[in-house]
Amino acid sequence: MLNLPGYHIQGVLYESTQSLVYRATTLADTKVLPGDKAAASTHQSSVILKQLKQDYPSQAALARFRQEYAIVQYLAAAAQSSDSIIQAYALEPCEKTLVMVLEDFGGDSLRNLFQDAFLQPGDFLRLAIKITRALDQIHRAQVIHKDINPANIVFNPATGQLKIIDFGLATRFAQTSTRLKSPNVLEGTLAYISPEQTGRMNRLLDYRTDFYSLGVTFYELLTQTVPFQTDDSLELVHQHLAQKPPSLRDKRPGLPPVVSDIVLKLLSKNAEDRYQSARGLQADLERCLQAIEAGRPVQNFSLGAQDYPTQLRIPQKLYGRSAAIKTLLSAFDRVATGGTPELMLVTGHSGIGKSMLVREIYKPITERKGYFISGKFNLLQRNTPYAAVVDALSDLVRLLLSESQTQLQAWQIRLTQALGNSGQVIIDVIPDLALIMGPQPPVPKLGPMEARNRFNLVFQRFVRVFGDPDHPLVIFLDDLQWADAASLQLIQLILSDREVQTDAETSARSQLLIGAYRDNEVNLTHPLTMTLKSLREDGVEQTNIALTPLSVTHVQALLADTFRCHAQAVVPLAKLVRAKTGGNPFFVNEFLKTLAAENLICFDFDQGHWRWDIQQIQACDITDNVVTLMMDKLEKLPQPAQDVLCLAACIGARFDLQTLAVIEQRSEAAIAQALEPAIQAGLVLTTAEPDENLLIPTYRFLHDRVQQAAYGLMSDPQQQERHLQIGQLLRQEALQQETSQQSLQRHDPLFDIVDHLNLGRALSTEVSFPLELAHLNLEAAQKSKNSTAYAAAHDYLAVGLSCLPENAWQDHYDLTLGLHQEQAEVAYLLGDFDQSRHQLETILSKANTVLDRAEAYNLLVVQATLRTDYAQALAYGRQALQLFEIEFPEENFAAAFEQSYRDLKLSLGDRSLSTLLDLPEIAQLEQRLAVKILSNMGSAAYRYNQTVWQVVVVVSIRLFLEHGNVPESCY
Repeated sequence: MLNLPGYHIQGVLYESTQSLVYRATTLADTKVLPGDKAAASTHQSSVILKQLKQDYPSQAALARFRQEYAIVQYLAAAAQSSDSIIQAYALEPCEKTLVMVLEDFGGDSLRNLFQDAFLQPGDFLRLAIKITRALDQIHRAQVIHKDINPANIVFNPATGQLKIIDFGLATRFAQTSTRLKSPNVLEGTLAYISPEQTGRMNRLLDYRTDFYSLGVTFYELLTQTVPFQTDDSLELVHQHLAQKPPSLRDKRPGLPPVVSDIVLKLLSKNAEDRYQSARGLQADLERCLQAIEAGRPVQNFSLGAQDYPTQLRIPQKLYGRSAAIKTLLSAFDRVATGGTPELMLVTGHSGIGKSMLVREIYKPITERKGYFISGKFNLLQRNTPYAAVVDALSDLVRLLLSESQTQLQAWQIRLTQALGNSGQVIIDVIPDLALIMGPQPPVPKLGPMEARNRFNLVFQRFVRVFGDPDHPLVIFLDDLQWADAASLQLIQLILSDREVQTDAETSARSQLLIGAYRDNEVNLTHPLTMTLKSLREDGVEQTNIALTPLSVTHVQALLADTFRCHAQAVVPLAKLVRAKTGGNPFFVNEFLKTLAAENLICFDFDQGHWRWDIQQIQACDITDNVVTLMMDKLEKLPQPAQDVLCLAACIGARFDLQTLAVIEQRSEAAIAQALEPAIQAGLVLTTAEPDENLLIPTYRFLHDRVQQAAYGLMSDPQQQERHLQIGQLLRQEALQQETSQQSLQRHDPLFDIVDHLNLGRALSTEVSFPLELAHLNLEAAQKSKNSTAYAAAHDYLAVGLSCLPENAWQDHYDLTLGLHQEQAEVAYLLGDFDQSRHQLETILSKANTVLDRAEAYNLLVVQATLRTDYAQALAYGRQALQLFEIEFPEENFAAAFEQSYRDLKLSLGDRSLSTLLDLPEIAQLEQRLAVKILSNMGSAAYRYNQTVWQVVVVVSIRLFLEHGNVPESCY
């Protein structure tokens, strides 16, 4: 039982998984509560105490509790004269938790009051009107409750007073972006949650989510049951998304049909089909009640006659895309029923609706208990290896981590069986995987080609684990026109897995990879084009959807739905909007918002409809360029908001408060405050719930065009200056975390740091900066190479080499040698033998040690062998061996072999060749390098001439006899 000083607990009113609610009275020495006249005279008053249930609540739970208190206080201040808003008096610390002191008006929850009672239509309508009025007060204060249900509605039958409580999930943002989550971690009460609140519907979340939850509540009050009931949480989510509620009239035969229709309208799957205002709902409820109180039958009438919107709401559904949706769903149906992986390509210009189309797949994925993961490539981070693929697969790991412990253990077993002792190969690329698999043993270090082959093999095994017919997997990669070469290679690995195509036991891999890109930015020589061609040659099934601009008819349908009028009434406006925007859906929406903001479109409350003047709109100077339009909108924001958005645009389409605060060197609270006008303007969307400080941690731009416009607000020098500043501050933060042995970031920040510094390097005036940047680029290149991202490594090395001063070989030998060595190796791995040879020849002319020159010769041997120039390979090898004073014959190889063989027999004596395996290892680096050179010469000699090959073998064995043993792999 709660023991809070100053309060006498009378008893427990309600208990949930998160909290305990008590009724209590204040003791004589307790401070008089605001507005409590009775308490002023008696020094005692009744209150409600709400306590977090856990003895040691998490930071997230405490944050949500503080948020609830803050929002209740805000609502009370915003609606001072309302008796529908609960009063919050205090937030008291109590041992390791918090207790909220709330107003007690003598009520009880609807769940307790009407648990076993069927309400008569008149009683229901009176109660429903009170609930609707209370919700109207909340929405008018720009708050979305997000958890309307009978347990959170409190009613006092004696006084008729009703209030909505429990604002732990509430938000003051007009729109939020929801992420697809496991049903086990969804916020809200699952039986009452709206389709869009599940994160599995192609919609942003706004105040209309409360109307759906209200519909479920009304349904329960009338029937004593919720519309959808199942113990399977994913099945329940699917029912909210796709199934019609059972008929109310079947459960309540005497219910007036129009009352049933009101509830079903609230339960519409699409927010635009529900009531658009609480006042419109209240008007319909009151009309029904008037008939009942007058003793008349409740006649059917057209719903929503007074449902006037308070602001412009453009439907979030797709127009003109029915054929494209059908093609998309057919592809998913094919892979979901057990087939080979497929590739779906969605093309079109920016803003045409590619991402919106793809997300139409949410519903069937939920129905089949599948997984949807996504990643987005970034124009400013094109060198970061696997960026979007890692984001997508990290999404998958996050979904798996939210499943039950039993399911998680099953995934751990499957992954371990698939990857064996090579799990670290994937964890190096997807660090979050370690949360499932646990610590993995280090993998042996291999040569570049061998490392790439191992990575490819292990990655394919990893992907095979997912996407069985019971849980199909959809991977969506957006903006493929900016994909790095390494990511394109991974796409090929996913789709052209030979083992899957040939092995009957593994062929039923239900995976659909969807790629979206701007086809106007991809030509015939683009790497993506070449990848797609290669996939076609491998027999990978490809389906293409090319999205085109909306026609006038499509724009007309959108406007008719937006203004809730007949299609003919909007024909002139539709033609004008189509002409101005070119039928680009994103531009259409933003253009309409601009018209509304300029009051060129407005709602006439006297006439009850929207009005506009075509001549005024035509005369108004509104740009027909979407980026310019977005820049105009951004420039109307307060300067602090503009500054933060420009900074965020340099980071990417998604950004977080912590990074912005580090870069701006301001508090997270100050950054969050600066972002609020952009959020309210709909240019930025929140993508998470508040943290322990009641701040939203992550955000995203509404669209690429908004990010592009924010980036475009800066001149080229300003952009470079920002990137330089970001890179320097991120570098400083990383060094501080290294020093304090902390790791606050879930991913390696090196690539972000180097990318920003490279973009801003021209503006740096620090003398030491070029060398520091060269070191960082070398480090980034080595990490990229180790992940087989050779193209990215090549680019980093090119920047690193450009940073070297003229006297680099003399003053900075190790750094200069490292950059040339890595570039030579990466160039050869990319097939650019000429560049690789040029770098190696530079090393041979500048290197000041035998080992460094020998390493260069060794790589020349490998390259010449790959080009089938075996004679040249042997020549390079001979020159390398001369550095170690090992003479390799140039001619008379048969005689040389006979002599070498005799010398070998003499050195062996009575020993067999197998005894060489027991000799100690070769100790000196020079000897090991000579062995490596001879081994590579052997590859060329075997193909060139068998006698030459025999000479290489016996020379190698003699070297082993003199200095150490024969490694088993060579023997």
